[in-house]
Amino acid sequence: MQAVLLKGNQDGYQLILNQSASFTEIIAELKRLFDKLAAEPSSLEAARLSFDVLTEDRILKSGEKKQIEDLAATYPKFSIHKISSNVMTVTDAYQLKERENVHLISRTIRNGQEVKLNGDILFLGTIHEGGKLITTGNIFSMGNIAGILHAGYPNSEEKLILGNIHNAQQVRVGEQFDVIDDEKIDDNDQVVAYVNDLHILAYGKLKELKQINPKLYNRIGGQ
Repeated sequence: MQAVLLKGNQDGYQLILNQSASFTEIIAELKRLFDKLAAEPSSLEAARLSFDVLTEDRILKSGEKKQIEDLAATYPKFSIHKISSNVMTVTDAYQLKERENVHLISRTIRNGQEVKLNGDILFLGTIHEGGKLITTGNIFSMGNIAGILHAGYPNSEEKLILGNIHNAQQVRVGEQFDVIDDEKIDDNDQVVAYVNDLHILAYGKLKELKQINPKLYNRIGGQ
């Protein structure tokens, strides 16, 4: 099993850390890789090499991130530009709220109730079956959803719903809607509901957001 994959891009290098490998294995392989790169003639000629680190679906602790950064810093011409993952944490969501005009909703929406807003929503509450959350923007759901989510109201099909919608009664994006059943989507918080090129409501993973909606991907800090 390869713990670290090195890929070149126009801005430098990307290091992809295998989420199945132990952190000890990753550090050991990073050191071997850095030693090899430092000895290459092209590296010796470069003013500086910058690395973007992708941790896939693994969330690194702050100490683990620092360990990677400190390791790179032992090589005079190496630096870590960014460490990112395919996973949105609660902290990421709050940071998004701080950067953007995002409504934070943590209330309970009961059967027969309807909450309608303009703009993006970070939802941390509960929607009972028969309850509705409707907005003109995107919905970032980190709550308990058994009711109806409607992003892009009334007809904006470029909006998205992100989060765990496994138990939702129905999801809508613009004018497209889908009734959820247990086998249709995964029971996790990394689902993206979007309208595809055929104008059909489809489902993807958060790690696919760059392909699904590059504008939103860049907006929430993707590179």
